[in-house]
Amino acid sequence: MIEPVIVLVILLGLICIGAPIFLALGAAGLVGLYMARGAIALFFGPTSLFAQLNSFELLALPLFVLMGNFLSATPVGENLYRAAALWFNRVRGGLAVATVGASTVFGAVSGVSIAGVAAIGSIAVPQMLARGYSHRLAAGSVVSSGALAMLIPPSVPLIIYGAVSGVSVADLFVGGVVPGLLLASVLALYIWIRATLNPAEAPLEHAGQADWGARIRSLGGLWHAGLLILIVLGVIYSGVATPSEAAAFGALGALALAGLVFRSLTWAKLWGIIASSARISGAILLIMGCARIFGDYLNLIRLPDAISQALTQTDLPPFAILMMIMVALLILGMLVDAVSLIVVTTPILLPLITALGYDPLWFGIILVMNLEMAVITPPVGLNLYTLKAVAPVLAIEDIIRSVLPFVLLQFAVLTLFVLMPELALWLPGLMP
Repeated sequence: MIEPVIVLVILLGLICIGAPIFLALGAAGLVGLYMARGAIALFFGPTSLFAQLNSFELLALPLFVLMGNFLSATPVGENLYRAAALWFNRVRGGLAVATVGASTVFGAVSGVSIAGVAAIGSIAVPQMLARGYSHRLAAGSVVSSGALAMLIPPSVPLIIYGAVSGVSVADLFVGGVVPGLLLASVLALYIWIRATLNPAEAPLEHAGQADWGARIRSLGGLWHAGLLILIVLGVIYSGVATPSEAAAFGALGALALAGLVFRSLTWAKLWGIIASSARISGAILLIMGCARIFGDYLNLIRLPDAISQALTQTDLPPFAILMMIMVALLILGMLVDAVSLIVVTTPILLPLITALGYDPLWFGIILVMNLEMAVITPPVGLNLYTLKAVAPVLAIEDIIRSVLPFVLLQFAVLTLFVLMPELALWLPGLMP
């Protein structure tokens, strides 16, 4: 049939000329629906958009974005980094290892990767460069560890996947804990090995001195982040609130920290944060709604079923098919933002995944693990440009080159979870 080819050309053409992704998806989907069903497409389009956004679970998305923006206006990120730097000051590459630790904890209270890169990167990069760290090690540690916020709960991408797939967001949050912590550990281990083999990249003699008293005192600045994590995740897993309701607790808690504890909010800054959160959330939701229009067209012509049947009827083992999917997602992630990729590919790939006998919960976790690499690879890797904005001393070329070994590490960990799905599923299996 010629119609799907026309739709694909429209989609790629609009993206290539720089049209917003929501416009490309919505226009291509509407054209496809019109060719398939005529003028009734004008009814299908708004219905699809409303059906995608009419979800209680999606309330968590703008609330977690708001929470992350409130936290960015506080010294929480600075406190986390300083404490981690003191505890790791005698470790080779300790400041970069501290960056991974601080980003991991900050990700657990923000859920937005660019918020972590902005909050930690603005502090960590000048500190590392002043102590003789290489530009590439400094940039790579910040950009890669900032992406952990996509996986460690509360994770905005997991919320989006749950809304599209129907998988429980609470179960996805639990499932993201083990891979998130394992990825953080692998990144920290790599930094230590790299700094040990090449001491010039992370001079130990400039790590600074810190006694145990200073280390213990630094923990006093972490109670804010710990309390917020306890509130958000505690009300979810205790059954007191749904993830969407817990997001409201988190946003209110972050507002209280920024306004009452740290007193870092002015009325102008407050309205700026609300406006920024509204713009980010609106953009994500608009992409999701228009991607649903495009996805409904694909379902109408039964493309997901055709792909599923074609691949399941081959002689390839399930693992080979999965690795093909992972490589394809990695390539697509270099060209399309993570939100769009989740809402477009999930309806296509989920029938295939279930046909191969895999758990949709597990697929959501490895999908987000794959998309973690997308936010640190050009040309649409938002973490790269966020770091450039907060650390202008770094050249964008150095930032891009710095991420290559970290991307390879993340792909290796992803392969491990593809080979051993039980690693991602055992913790959710323990929950009642």
